[in-house]
Amino acid sequence: MTLWHWLAALFLFYRSLPVFAGNTYQLSNKIVGNDFYDNFNWEAIDDPTHGRVTYVDQPTSQNLNLTFTSSDTFILRTDFTTFLDPNGPGRRSVRIRSNAGYTTHVAIFSIRHMPQGCGTWPAIWTTAPDVWPNGGEIDILEGINDQAPNLSVLHSTQGCTMPNNRTMTGTPTSTDCVTTDTSNAGCGVNFPPSLSYGPPFNSVGGGWYVMERSEKHIKVWFWARNDPSVPSDIINGPSSITPDGWGIPAGLFPSTYCDFPSHFQQHNIIINLALCGDWAGSAYGQSGCPSTCIDFVNNNPSAFKDAFFDFEYIRLYTP
Repeated sequence: MTLWHWLAALFLFYRSLPVFAGNTYQLSNKIVGNDFYDNFNWEAIDDPTHGRVTYVDQPTSQNLNLTFTSSDTFILRTDFTTFLDPNGPGRRSVRIRSNAGYTTHVAIFSIRHMPQGCGTWPAIWTTAPDVWPNGGEIDILEGINDQAPNLSVLHSTQGCTMPNNRTMTGTPTSTDCVTTDTSNAGCGVNFPPSLSYGPPFNSVGGGWYVMERSEKHIKVWFWARNDPSVPSDIINGPSSITPDGWGIPAGLFPSTYCDFPSHFQQHNIIINLALCGDWAGSAYGQSGCPSTCIDFVNNNPSAFKDAFFDFEYIRLYTP
């Protein structure tokens, strides 16, 4: 066989091999406007993070305009008119949990505005609430006291760590995901752009937070509203998506040293707005904020006028 024939045969052989593309997902639900009331349960519970909040039920949140909707808007906020009795309940706020649970999936959150202000602790995250921390936790969007950037974190039981070197644009805060090893800090990634959190995020009309969860990896992307590199899949919301074409994520959590199916169960999506509490309260003095966190929340209701989420939609894709 001549060299030319050998190369031609080799070309035909490789051409015949199947092409393994990335995971493809199908649109399973789009939550917009009033759909939030049908797809989420209001959790009027004591705040597990010991915040200066009182989470209210759905009728109360609607009556007080702590949640309201339009055709393409869902607002979730804290009270911003009431002076609090230091010995009474916390500022009224909202915590919601999705009715549906998810394992392998992609979630796209289009957010125009996130809560801002001293003492605020907004979060979008997923967990198995009834067995936490045994079912794991994935923090998609989280931060405190207007301190950019966003922090995305995994929390797990024993036997889950992340490699030191990963292809992502964010910066790891820790590689140990185990809650008991890290005082519940988990293995986090700080996002690179300041636009990913707080007032800078709001100043450009927000943006998109996206998570892909599979058995091999968990990826989190962020694009600001004015980012020219936003993939068309994110903007247009097609019926089928392939995240491998979206570029390098801000946060990458591979399963290299963590068996995801055993550490992360079926999760519900949780959206909540806490004030003070275990993290925002303990870090308040280092945030450049006035007074103490509790006193500020009690005595400055108007400071929370901008403490609200404005969701355009949530899109859920499953295999």
